[in-house]
Amino acid sequence: MDIKKKAKAELESRIQKVENLIAEKGVGSSYLSRAKRVQRNINLAIFVGGIITIAGLTAWALSSNKEEES
Repeated sequence: MDIKKKAKAELESRIQKVENLIAEKGVGSSYLSRAKRVQRNINLAIFVGGIITIAGLTAWALSSNKEEES
């Protein structure tokens, strides 16, 4: 039973290595790396935009709360 698990893990690691090699050196690899960069930049922009929105809403809520107390 343990041999089956080891063999399966070894095969999966070899398949992953081949897939990585194809992704790095294969046809369209430059497009793939460019797409990964674009996706990363979009995700960062969405994250930063969300943080700014939350900070703005918090500041607005605090300032409107102070105006109501005055």
